Amino acid sequence: MMRGSTKVSGKVVFITGASSGIGRATALAFARAGAHVCGMARRIERLEDLAREIADLPAPHGDFLAAGGDVRQAERVEAAVAMTLERFGRLDVLVANAGIGQHGALVDANWQHLETVLRTNIDGVIHSVRACVPALRSASGQILIVSSVVSGIHSPYTAAYAASKAFASNLAGSLRLELAEDGIQVCDVLVGRTSTEFNQNRLGSSQANRGGLPSESAEAVAKAIVRAAQHRKRRVILRLFDRLILAGGVLVPGIMARLAKRQYLPQDDE
Repeated sequence: MMRGSTKVSGKVVFITGASSGIGRATALAFARAGAHVCGMARRIERLEDLAREIADLPAPHGDFLAAGGDVRQAERVEAAVAMTLERFGRLDVLVANAGIGQHGALVDANWQHLETVLRTNIDGVIHSVRACVPALRSASGQILIVSSVVSGIHSPYTAAYAASKAFASNLAGSLRLELAEDGIQVCDVLVGRTSTEFNQNRLGSSQANRGGLPSESAEAVAKAIVRAAQHRKRRVILRLFDRLILAGGVLVPGIMARLAKRQYLPQDDE
């Protein structure tokens, strides 16, 4: 283990959006590393399946607590955190991962779809942070906010999602300064395209994208999140390709916006 790193074994981790994709893989990765995990998601049956999978991991491994609920409801997040404290007695790490995408022209989109994206990706992160920080203060804990590389570019036809992730990344940077005196470290996790159910579950009339971009696995993202917790990193970008996207958003924003438009333009509009 690298100098300056800390073990996660025995620590308690609260993960939102834990029923699938990156959240599920992250719960498994922390449990394998010996951390105790509370996973929150709307689909309780999937969390129960995850609990059984973690229980069957080779020993030693951490315990898992399933907490059903929607991050859009502050009281449900608060209740899940209270369950975590009652079960494990402490809280060391928040992974604010719950999120949902949307595809299609903003002005033509179903308002309920847009509201779901904004309330999940923005309100859900805020609810999670506010619910966890009082306990994290006692542990000099960590917050890892899962954002996206699209937060750094103009992204037509996925504008609401990209804007919500820009909010998440900005929030991570601001909270890092706000919470420094409490000993809480905040990490912005900028994820590129990942092979999960996310694309299929995006809201909107068209779920298609052009493909052709390199994709990473949820397990690779999960390992990076665990390493970030071990080393108390401030920012995580997994691949060179993702760094190039972010650099392009700064240096050649117009070109990146046109490439994004070509990637996400609904097929009906071609």
